[in-house]
Amino acid sequence: MNVGDRVRLMSGREEGIITRILDNNIVEVAIDNDFTIPVSRREIVLIAPEEAKAFRNTEPEAYAKPAARKEPPAPVLAEKGIYLAMVHQSDELLAATVVNNTDYDVLFTCGEERNNQYRGLQNDKLAPKASRIVSHYHMKDFEKWPTLIVQFLQHRNGSPSLFEPVTKKVQFRANSFYKSKKTAPVLNKEAYLFQLDTKPVAVDTDKIKEQLSEKPAAQEQAKVQAPEHEVDLHIDKLVEDYSGMSNSAMLKLQLDRFQDALDRAMAANMHEIVFIHGTGNGVLRKEIQKILSRTPNIRHYEDAKKEKFGYGATLVRLR
Repeated sequence: MNVGDRVRLMSGREEGIITRILDNNIVEVAIDNDFTIPVSRREIVLIAPEEAKAFRNTEPEAYAKPAARKEPPAPVLAEKGIYLAMVHQSDELLAATVVNNTDYDVLFTCGEERNNQYRGLQNDKLAPKASRIVSHYHMKDFEKWPTLIVQFLQHRNGSPSLFEPVTKKVQFRANSFYKSKKTAPVLNKEAYLFQLDTKPVAVDTDKIKEQLSEKPAAQEQAKVQAPEHEVDLHIDKLVEDYSGMSNSAMLKLQLDRFQDALDRAMAANMHEIVFIHGTGNGVLRKEIQKILSRTPNIRHYEDAKKEKFGYGATLVRLR
């Protein structure tokens, strides 16, 4: 039995899809994609595709439950946008496909991330209403699928809008994966569909020009907002959900927040500031102190009060 297999509970008529292998004898099954339950392998049987053709569709109506006679739901059509579609090539093999269901050209790159290591897969220019297969994956290896990273930029000759480049990570989790099935646009096939873009964000060039042409007096009146005296850089303090972030992405976010707070502290003429980075493996602390060592206007830095922070914080005194 593998992730993605359709099974039936031997104790009843319920059917579902295996979403996770918990151990040698227990699997997690999504019943009608609505809820999941742990089940012993001995209590379920695989449903072969031939079974549905040979038995289920010929079951006498008198013995069929009312729920079995309901009309099939109408296909859910996806809206305009840029998508990653996982399309069945066979029962076992799926093709990861980038789909451009917009009126713009899309320049894109796609790659895999495994254990914080990136590997490029494809790059291309997609015309409006076009698609491109970037890789293939087997359902039996679902739990080992990598994170797919798609970077793209929308463009159209003569367009008055300038679009920002976008980077989107797609991590595959069984509970949400099997609920994402829709009719993929452009392909017109059923697929597991993940939208890569939100509403396109256009850069307001007129607003940028207006900001650049502001009078110096108005700019001088703008005050820099000083940071807190103690800046907590623990990742759970910076972002609500970091479950899908790699270690490198978390470190980058922490260092960006550190640099922003340090810059504002110097601009606001603060005398000192404390950065709480925790102990952990010491990577964040080393990176912070490396930046401080080459930053001018730093009087000195040292471990903050050990009785309060242990060795998990750095005190920075500014000139």
